[in-house]
Amino acid sequence: MSNSPSTVPRERLSQLREVVTEERPLRLGFELVAAPLRFVGFWAAVALPFLYLPLLFGGLEASEFTVFGVLLALNAFALVIGHNYARS
Repeated sequence: MSNSPSTVPRERLSQLREVVTEERPLRLGFELVAAPLRFVGFWAAVALPFLYLPLLFGGLEASEFTVFGVLLALNAFALVIGHNYARS
């Protein structure tokens, strides 16, 4: 608790303020884009497994292996995208 002046120059503080105020709109823009993608990813990850049922119930033929593989890949991608949806 001394009365000595601050060791950080004033111009450094002003540069720091500029960085902080410039980052906020960028972060807000990122969140405006990321939030809907998380929503879609989450609900796609929930809904896509229901598309497996007709394929598995009818048995997989040679031509359906590709469709099943694509559905699995889409489901994995949706899980990665939507894993943070509605976290506090």
